[in-house]
Amino acid sequence: MAPFDEDWRRVLDTKLKRKALGGALAAAFAAAIAVAVPVQAHHSFAIFDSEVTKVFTGVVTRVNPDANHLQIFFAPMNEERKNVERGPDGKPIVWAVEMAGSAQSAKDGVSVSTFAPGTIFSVGLHPLRSGDPAGSRRDTGAMFKCPEKTPPPAGKHCDAVQGSVKFGDGVLPTETQ
Repeated sequence: MAPFDEDWRRVLDTKLKRKALGGALAAAFAAAIAVAVPVQAHHSFAIFDSEVTKVFTGVVTRVNPDANHLQIFFAPMNEERKNVERGPDGKPIVWAVEMAGSAQSAKDGVSVSTFAPGTIFSVGLHPLRSGDPAGSRRDTGAMFKCPEKTPPPAGKHCDAVQGSVKFGDGVLPTETQ
C-alpha cells in the first residue's frame, strides 16, 4: 500500500471512530432523557393542594423510611395539647406527612431514630386533594420537635417550647385554607 493510502485509511478510521463515538453519546443522552422523564413524573406533587397549608402538632406513631419519600405517621394532638384527636370509634386519627427521600431526610437530621414513636413534633403540610389524612411537607418551611415528653402549651406548637429542635429552613408556616 502506498504511504498516501495508509494516511487516508488512518484519517478515515479516525473519522469513523469519532462518528461511532458521537452516535454512542447521542444514544446515551437519549437514554438519560428517557430515564429522567419518569423520574420527573414521579416527583409530581399535583395530588397535594399547594394552595392549602395545614399545621399540626402531633405524636409520632411510626416512621416509614422509604427510599423515595420518608413518611412520618402521627396522631394530631387536641388544642389543649393534653391528648390526641380521636375518631368516632375512639381510635386515634392518624395522618402521614411525606418528606424528602430517606437519604436527604437523614442528612437533614430526620430519621427513624430522631422521630421515634411518642415524639411530639409540629409540621406544616400541603394536604392531599382527595381529603385523605396525609400531605407533603414540600415548600412549607421548618419543622420542630418538642423536648421529650414536653408538649407545647394549649393552642401553640413546638416552636414555642424552649429547647425544641428545628429541622429545615424558615419558620413553622401559618395555616391557610
